[in-house]
Amino acid sequence: MNNRFGLTGKGVGIAYLDTGIFPHIDFGSRILCFRDFLYGVRRPYDDNGHGTHTAGIAAGSGAGSSGACRGVAPESLIISLKVLDRRGNGQKRDVLRAMEWILENSGRYGIRIINISVGTTEQNPELHAALIAGVERLWDAGLHVVTAAGNMGPDPGSVTAPGSSRKVITVGSSDMLVDRQAVSGRGPTRECVCKPDLVTPGFEILSCAPGGDARRYTRKSGTSMSTPVISGAIALALEKRPGLSNVEIKMALRDSAGDLGYPHNLQGWGEFRLDRFLERIV
Repeated sequence: MNNRFGLTGKGVGIAYLDTGIFPHIDFGSRILCFRDFLYGVRRPYDDNGHGTHTAGIAAGSGAGSSGACRGVAPESLIISLKVLDRRGNGQKRDVLRAMEWILENSGRYGIRIINISVGTTEQNPELHAALIAGVERLWDAGLHVVTAAGNMGPDPGSVTAPGSSRKVITVGSSDMLVDRQAVSGRGPTRECVCKPDLVTPGFEILSCAPGGDARRYTRKSGTSMSTPVISGAIALALEKRPGLSNVEIKMALRDSAGDLGYPHNLQGWGEFRLDRFLERIV
């Protein structure tokens, strides 16, 4: 997703809580830090591919595709925190440890944005509460937390945690709201909060994949793919105006979204419009 402002997200750190990251050619030397909270492996790797894909959507340079698969913020910095295994499953303790690590190291690595393209249902109240508390600590510390609405739709109340937090920016998929692909999570949350906050396409998105020649791409679908679009856009905004707070960014996203004509608990404020959003960053 290109923009006419010439912004690239240069120098803005995005932390990804995901399955890890493969050193794809599109990431160059911008993987500042990799931490494996499951097995303690020191070198960057991704035994699932989900984390590599989401990072590519936000931060891929397009070097391996002659620019065709360029991410939203192709010069943003990457901090990859592996909290999910090769099946995409994880434990609460590892996610919470990663969040604590971010609080301790955000200044060291220039982390401004947290991309959480994962979620869990609210069936376990203790787990739900812990994840909500964790992301809200990050938000209250001034970090820009962007989470997926989850793929548990179309029933009401299907937004997953931690996207069900009233504070963070929760993203659904605009092309997965109705008809056969109607899996994008929707509100209200258990606390009767309208969610998601906004939507953007997430179906069959082409992005980076693990591979021997570091030039592979693949297509994936879901709100996981919509979330890093917003994370990348926030990186562009912070490049333009570094002092913007997470609340100011959230309000700019609200004011720039385009109404799709769906109920608020389905589309949030509407569909994300990058140029319209950046025009409000003055």
